[in-house]
Amino acid sequence: MAYQIAVMAGDGIGTEVIAEAIKVLRKAADRFGLQVELREGLVGGVAYERRGHPLPPETLKLARESQAILFGAVGGGQWDHLPLHLRPEAAILGLRKELGLFANLRPCTTHPSLLGRSPLRSEVIGSGIDLIVVRELTGGLYFGQPKGAQVYDGADRVVDTLAYTDEEITRILRLAFDLALTRKGRLCSVDKANVLATGRRWRELATAIGSHEYPSVDLSHLYVDNCAMQLVINPAQFDVVVTENTFGDILSDISAVLPGSIGLLPSASVGAEGVALYEPVHGSAPDIAGQNKANPLATILCVAMMLQHSFGHQEAAHAVEAAVARVLDAGYRTGDLHQPGCELVGTDRMGDLVANAI
Repeated sequence: MAYQIAVMAGDGIGTEVIAEAIKVLRKAADRFGLQVELREGLVGGVAYERRGHPLPPETLKLARESQAILFGAVGGGQWDHLPLHLRPEAAILGLRKELGLFANLRPCTTHPSLLGRSPLRSEVIGSGIDLIVVRELTGGLYFGQPKGAQVYDGADRVVDTLAYTDEEITRILRLAFDLALTRKGRLCSVDKANVLATGRRWRELATAIGSHEYPSVDLSHLYVDNCAMQLVINPAQFDVVVTENTFGDILSDISAVLPGSIGLLPSASVGAEGVALYEPVHGSAPDIAGQNKANPLATILCVAMMLQHSFGHQEAAHAVEAAVARVLDAGYRTGDLHQPGCELVGTDRMGDLVANAI
């Protein structure tokens, strides 16, 4: 049976990093006897230019017919003048909503040979970081209604609505508790319960679920501002962090730079069942697009996440991760990671090196 994978390269460096990830995927598939069928879909700014919408109907249809989506990046300044529903970023929001991808899994893991690249001092980074941020993706401010411009009491104003149902909160919490059971057994639930009604309900439900259904998980609570501070002064305290959409957007980006470059970290967006979406966290980086400078490792590690979570091939996933580690240990670096004594390589060479190390 062939695994059906939708490939959506998108804009900017998306096309470059996706090409290298596919190179590694094919090598892993050959080694472990996996059959993969790759089908391409237009998404983002390039889709708007060619089809008039960042998420054309045929791309959404392709996504629904696939078991996994390998996503590059979307966005660029040339589309900033468009209304929100036509901007490239609307594509990823649309995929999350239409496919029911309610949870984003953002691992943050440091590599031993790159500890010196972290912006944190050596005494803070210690022997390394291994945490994962679980972000709710389809509720909260990004999707709540009403939204937009209105006139209130004779004055113009804009509104974004922060709303969550109990079902939306409990499903993301249970996913995070389940994940904590497979790791070190610690879960930090992040909210703003001191000022937000949604935060108070979030904390109530987390406490109830933890005590009744997951007594073996060590549950803690932090306000989001304190959590942001703790991520940079003592990141080793965290195992699994779970939070709502906007807070998760911010906290996952903070954690993304701790290993030394945002070009190192993959992510997965998952739902209750069906297709999952795998995406590097770095964005489209239009300033270096087309220059063979982008770091493809985050997208390559998305392949490892896909092999593990969507297809259940642990050995193939570990082989990809081990290949990345061997290449880094050997001293090869793209520009974002370059340091004295290492060999500077471009996007395509880095992809070749990892593929050859499978």
